[in-house]
Amino acid sequence: MSPRSNFPTISIKDVPQSVPPIDGNSYRPVVLVVDDESAIADTLSEILTRSGYAAMPAYDGQSALETALLMPPEMLITDVVLPGMSGIELAITIKRVFPDCKILLFSGQASTSDLLASANQAGHHFALLSKPVHPTDLLSRVSETLRSPKIQPSGSVRKTAPAATGS
Repeated sequence: MSPRSNFPTISIKDVPQSVPPIDGNSYRPVVLVVDDESAIADTLSEILTRSGYAAMPAYDGQSALETALLMPPEMLITDVVLPGMSGIELAITIKRVFPDCKILLFSGQASTSDLLASANQAGHHFALLSKPVHPTDLLSRVSETLRSPKIQPSGSVRKTAPAATGS
């Protein structure tokens, strides 16, 4: 019996491709995707890779940290509920090590709003996507988040490198 998921089944050929194929010299933002359901992490990584990002899956917080140290991500997309270290703890740690990394949390559990509220009270503000997330919505949110300016500690704004556009 295969594991069940709340994600709708979409053929990979039906995944929208937001950018033309990438040549070897093009800029590809690094996105780390973390979910303890390997099918979800792998599928979201594949969707992002086919859409011009350098996406890497991880299946728990510790392996995500190890991966990030080897290849620093520009964006972390993580499930809130992970074994061991929660996705919020992972996001806080990644932000501490890589302050410019953008963070998107996602969850299919209503109870995660309490965890997110606790993080907000501690001064950590993260966006939350609801599971299931449609590929088009995921790509739109990733592109939008990567294009948003980075706030420096002094309050000044620095523009990020452009999201992959194929040009």
